[in-house]
This record gives sequence, structure tokens and C-alpha cells, in this order.
Amino acid sequence: MKKKKYVNSGTVTLLSFAVESESTFLDYIKGGTQINFTVAIDFTASNGNPSQSTSLHYMSPYQLNAYALALTAVGEIIQHYDSDKMFPALGFGAKLPPDGRVSHEFPLNGNQENPSCCGIDGILEAYHSSLRTVQLYGPTNFAPVVTHVARNAATVQDGSQYSVLLIITDGVISDMAQTKEAIVNAAKLPMSIIIVGVGQAEFDAMVELDGDDVRISSRGKLAERDIVQFVPFRDYVDRTGNHVLSMARLARDVLAEIPDQLVSYMKAQGIRPRPPPAAPPQSPPQSPTHSPPGSPLHTHI
Repeated sequence: MKKKKYVNSGTVTLLSFAVESESTFLDYIKGGTQINFTVAIDFTASNGNPSQSTSLHYMSPYQLNAYALALTAVGEIIQHYDSDKMFPALGFGAKLPPDGRVSHEFPLNGNQENPSCCGIDGILEAYHSSLRTVQLYGPTNFAPVVTHVARNAATVQDGSQYSVLLIITDGVISDMAQTKEAIVNAAKLPMSIIIVGVGQAEFDAMVELDGDDVRISSRGKLAERDIVQFVPFRDYVDRTGNHVLSMARLARDVLAEIPDQLVSYMKAQGIRPRPPPAAPPQSPPQSPTHSPPGSPLHTHI
């Protein structure tokens, strides 16, 4: 600046400017985005004979088993984001009547055309019915149910629907490579996957699928976003394994990542929340001038 002819040391030109508002999970819900909830239950033999009290599928007349508790804790929350309350419910790893074929994607209600159940109670009823008719077998394959939900999620990608798959399982996954590939493919779709591990098995593979530390990949292809949340059920029950210490804490931790996962999909696709529907006009209050004294309209509370 001591130089007489000094003008400046260079200029910065602002070529464009934009203000972007950050949309939240509730913005999308208020705008009409529906959560499509699907549950998939592990019917492999490692769960134990359902007629014995040591089984994770044991139907006690006095209390819910781990599968029913996990389903209820999550379902009671997520059902409020789905207007029709009809939830597809699938099973995997069982031999089905009448021919004993093994299936990794069978409807709990027995209806191949429409596996949806009415509300959480409807899912529990179909689950208990399946336990009485199928034979627990194996192996533990996730890929078919992941692909099933991904196929449905792919049909509507305009932001009006978002799918959540809850998988409840007791242990070691058998089709890790295929499941990784299915998850990587699903990561670009409007869907999330929740895995609840019941029982005392090691869940190292589930932690890997969760992808919080290392993003999941398949055949050298990285998942576009993290869509899996894993929660070990044993962290939320007492020593007997029969009573949930806090259903609210279990539901909160299981569903913790869903809002951010939904928003991350919408942002990646450039989908803005729709404006909330206008409230219906309210009719003006009736004039009480012609009501006789002592009538309800003249009673002051």
C-alpha cells in the first residue's frame, strides 16, 4: 500500500449465490411420505423347538417371546407412519407344507398373492399360526427377503413412499456375499433395513452389515449410503431374557437411524418435501341466540 499506483492484490468475483433450506424427516412425513413396513422372521432350526421353553420361538401363555417383543417394540412406533396399517410379514429358513420344500421368503399368513397382515396384532397372529404349521430348518439366508422389499421399493421412487424392512434373527448368516450384494443394490432405493439379533449367538456378521465403521461393499462396488441398523436384543432385556428393561429405549435405538437414512435418500435424488395438505375449513360456530336458557349452549363452563 506504500506504492502510489497500488490498486489491489487481486479480486474475488462471486458468480452465483443460493440459499438452501435443510429438510427434515418430519418435513417429508408432513408432506405425505408413507413408511411401508415389512417384517421378516427367522424360522431356522437353531432357534430351538418351539414347543420347548428353551426355544426363542417358545409360545408361553404368560409372556411374549423375544421375536414377539422385538416386533412389538418396533412395530408399535413405526405403524403410525403408515396410513393403511397393512404390513407384509415374511418368514425364512423353514420347510413348508405339504411337500416340505425349504423357503427363504414365505408369507406368514399363507397368502402368496398378498402377504400383508392387518396391524401388529395381525402379524403376531400370522407368526404364531406359522409356528404351528411349518418346520424350522435352515440355512439363514437374508438375500431373498432383502430383494423382495427392494423390488417393491423400486416401483415408487418419487419420495411418496419409503420402505423399512425389519429382520429378526437368531444368529450367523449363511449367504453373506449374496446379502451384501442385495444391500448394495438396495442402497440406491428408498429403503432401510433394521436387523434385531435375538439370543446369545455371535453377531459379528450383523455388525459388518451395519456399516457404521466400514461402508459395506460387494464386488468392489461401495453402497451409496448406509441403510442398515443392527441392534442386539440381549442388551435390552434382564438376565432371564424374558423381560425388556425398556421397550422405549429398544424402539428408540432400533429406529434411531431411519430419519437420517430417509433424508439422505431424498437429498441424493433431489426430492424436496411436498407442502403439507391444507387443513379442511372449519364451519363457523352456531349462534346461541335462539336457544332457551338452560340449554347446553347457554351453559357456561
